[in-house]
Amino acid sequence: MTKATRMTHVEALEQARGIVAKMTLDEKIGQLNYAAPAIERLGIPEYNYWNEALHGVARAGVATVFPQSIGLAAMFDPDELERVAQVIATEGRAKYNEYAAHNDRDIYKGLTYWSPNVNIFRDPRWGRGQETYGEDPYLTSRLGVAFIRGLQGDGRYLKLAATAKHFAVHSGPEAKRHEFDAVASKKDMAETYLPAFKAAVEEADVETIMTAYNSTNGQPCSVNDDLLGHHLYGEWDFKGHVVSDFMALEDVHKNHHYTKDAAETMAAAIKAGLHLCAGRCSGATKEAIERGLVSEREVTEAVEKLYATRVRLGMFAGDCEYDAIGYESNDSAEHRAYNRAIAPKTFVLLKNDGILPLDRTKLNAISVTGPNADSMQAILGNYFGRPSHKSTILEGIERACGDDVRVYSGLGCSLFGTHAESGLSRENERESEAVINAEHSDVIIAALGLDSTIEGEQGDAGNSMGAGDKANLSLPGRQRHLLERLLEVGKPVIVLLAAGSALTLDGLEDHPNLAALLQVWYPGGQGGDSVADVLFGKAAPSGKLPVTFYRDCEGMPDFEDYSMAGRTYKFMEGEALYPFGYGLTYSTTALADLTVSPDADRRTATVTIDVANTGDRAEEQVVQTYVRNCESPLAPRNWQLAGFQRVALEAGEHGTVTIGLDPDAFTVVDGNGDRVIDGNRFELFVGVSQPDRRSVELCGVEPLKAAVVF
Repeated sequence: MTKATRMTHVEALEQARGIVAKMTLDEKIGQLNYAAPAIERLGIPEYNYWNEALHGVARAGVATVFPQSIGLAAMFDPDELERVAQVIATEGRAKYNEYAAHNDRDIYKGLTYWSPNVNIFRDPRWGRGQETYGEDPYLTSRLGVAFIRGLQGDGRYLKLAATAKHFAVHSGPEAKRHEFDAVASKKDMAETYLPAFKAAVEEADVETIMTAYNSTNGQPCSVNDDLLGHHLYGEWDFKGHVVSDFMALEDVHKNHHYTKDAAETMAAAIKAGLHLCAGRCSGATKEAIERGLVSEREVTEAVEKLYATRVRLGMFAGDCEYDAIGYESNDSAEHRAYNRAIAPKTFVLLKNDGILPLDRTKLNAISVTGPNADSMQAILGNYFGRPSHKSTILEGIERACGDDVRVYSGLGCSLFGTHAESGLSRENERESEAVINAEHSDVIIAALGLDSTIEGEQGDAGNSMGAGDKANLSLPGRQRHLLERLLEVGKPVIVLLAAGSALTLDGLEDHPNLAALLQVWYPGGQGGDSVADVLFGKAAPSGKLPVTFYRDCEGMPDFEDYSMAGRTYKFMEGEALYPFGYGLTYSTTALADLTVSPDADRRTATVTIDVANTGDRAEEQVVQTYVRNCESPLAPRNWQLAGFQRVALEAGEHGTVTIGLDPDAFTVVDGNGDRVIDGNRFELFVGVSQPDRRSVELCGVEPLKAAVVF
């Protein structure tokens, strides 16, 4: 099948109208709820729209659990991410086919998946940032489009229906999300908060949009005229259906106080263009009709949109190519091997004094300690399935070492509390064991960081005092104290950070005994084995940071301030601890022969550069291009990512990389939110990082520079 054979929205809507025309008003109102009841007289089974697939089929039993989304973003590889999504879609179909055959149509067992999350990770304190593709709208757009295409497939019918969420301007604070009003200028909206949604609609034909809990510029997102009317249906010509976040419609009258009751809310939502209530107030629709707030025709049109999605999924067809996907395709050995192989591409090597990769032949014993060493939660992230062949970091290292290298292990400390195990003990009761193990080892591996009980969604992250958000960027609890004790032993320490966001070691990054620092995010079901593969050189890390790692929160804008001034690499004023786009490899890279081919008609350019692996190991490197407008006061303070390409090179190999640049990088957004031409002189930087001083210092490779004049 090719994309040209895809059932169009017009075809699907025509068929949907024929189905919905047979329903009574009460039956149609029932279909407005995410848990849509069966209509037995029409032969329509019940259907639950709620399913999740951020990094694997979630909450539906055994499935391949890929690295968390923020880690997948660190690959800087849309093609690879699309392949990940294709695997997820295959497993989702495999599960659906069997569940449906057994008439199990419960939550998390349908074909409408509420992923991906394309919100912008604008502030490192936001707990749900781990679900996103980072802080940059261009990177997020490219990855969001790839993931959606992978989920939805390219056949006659949709393989799965993807959902771009949460529309829009949604990235904390979690504690206030049900009543918060995110105020953003038209410029910030067009420049930062909306591009990924626009790309999802216009480029990927995403089937579903989910609205956010919060208000944006004074109006709840689920009834927001600007977001839904002006942008989604007006400028972007969206043809799919819109769903609220769970209980977000209730927020409209209960917390935002925008409407008086559920009937007013349902009327306002339907009139604004929302079709599906993920919540419990859709039953008030009949009252809304009786009160003259909304017409039956408008309700009918909403249900027709919902059924058009089900038609496009092949639910009423006898020729859907995906009905043949068998249950054995779920959690297959092939999928698990693929998962293990790609995880190293998500790991970001932040520091390495040469100790990595470890040579097992030179080791007698190592110690593995820390609250994330033997933690399942630390490999899974949030919104996860259940991996069948799982490996924690400790288990992966133990398997890799076998009987050749003694592995001493211990908890060391709690993830966030003062006691690691027993309140009857003195504080730090497992710390001495960690020190003893370290003293008996050649190398110390400390698995530190967070997990989804600390950072995540409000209600999920039960151990966080910030409803899932972080108060600061430091290691929680006694982790820093443990690290200090380990560094005092005098042996080389390798820190593995499992977290979905930026952390700081508060200066210990520069300690002479801290030999290596590896950000592994939440690495997925085979994460422990993948970490061991990297530690012992079976694989190499090649991720780049999709977010800025700040030194601390001092001087950062208020968390509730949605202005982009001072935020992310494009607008920050200080120096980063580890910059966006940064990441080391196990080899070394040289750049040469940059050529730039401007396209004046399209107002863009293509760059070509020679990349050489000058080390003695194979490597994968991400070539990045940044553009700086030299003339316009409307341009970002710094530069912006305009293109990137992953390249694999054997030791000593040269490769030529060609990158077509984002035309938006050569325009600016004005105060009205319009993209305009302002300035004709630009600087281009092509390398393996940003062109900032800190990145060059850390990487040892300075991007090549060129000028473009239109």
